[in-house]
Amino acid sequence: MGNADGPMPEIDVDTPSAARMYDWYLGGTDNYPADRAACEELLKIVPSTRELALNNRAFLRRVVRVLAAEYGVRQFLDHGSGLPTRDNVHQVAQRVDPASRVVYVDNDPIVLAHGRMLLEENENTAVVQADMTDTDGIFGRPEVERLIRLDEPVAALFVSVLHCLPESAEPGAMIRRVADRLPPGSFMVICQLVSEDPAIRDGVSDFMDQATGGNWGRVRDRAQVNDYFTGLTVLEPGLVEVSTWRPDSQVAARQQTDEWIEYGGLARVP
Repeated sequence: MGNADGPMPEIDVDTPSAARMYDWYLGGTDNYPADRAACEELLKIVPSTRELALNNRAFLRRVVRVLAAEYGVRQFLDHGSGLPTRDNVHQVAQRVDPASRVVYVDNDPIVLAHGRMLLEENENTAVVQADMTDTDGIFGRPEVERLIRLDEPVAALFVSVLHCLPESAEPGAMIRRVADRLPPGSFMVICQLVSEDPAIRDGVSDFMDQATGGNWGRVRDRAQVNDYFTGLTVLEPGLVEVSTWRPDSQVAARQQTDEWIEYGGLARVP
């Protein structure tokens, strides 16, 4: 699969990781006591977090299926992909067409270790170790050059990862850099955690920043996420709380509170 990235960084099991916390909320087992303790504390601040995580994962499955089945997309670049879990991007896309190609990008060492092990036998899928803001570096990687063809539409995914970036990382500028790299007719999937309550934004951001040793960004508001879509053509049903984005049914994990939500949608690159 061509994942020669050098030695794997050491995994710090004592400092919570956003990826491993997300894994715990989804019912996974690739997490440690520090992650689980941070999750329990976060639930005290924002009790709806587990349902929010489940709904976000369901949104990822739906949007990839729609892109593959309805728009004919056959290549996906998943930024900040997180730990492998049931129905990953390549599984959903390759169910529609086994020739679909997927590159996962992450800088969390446990994500890399598990991802590479899972994908060893899948020649149409790769995991690369990179900071998602390093657009030039990502597009210059051999795995990306092998699997992502820039003469046909690409779906670039930023699903529940932008809140891991501080304002200093300029997530909006990163989105524009990626969009500029993609051929016309490509797609961007963007969503992140938002709250219209400044106290929630500040409280959760401060807690996660301290818990993860600074590996966190910012809970934002809807207007900031709307700005990420500047210059893109937002597709129906628009920018929404993700459980309402083309739901398969009314059966979904219901948030008992709405102190924060996962907000975003699907857009086309002109």
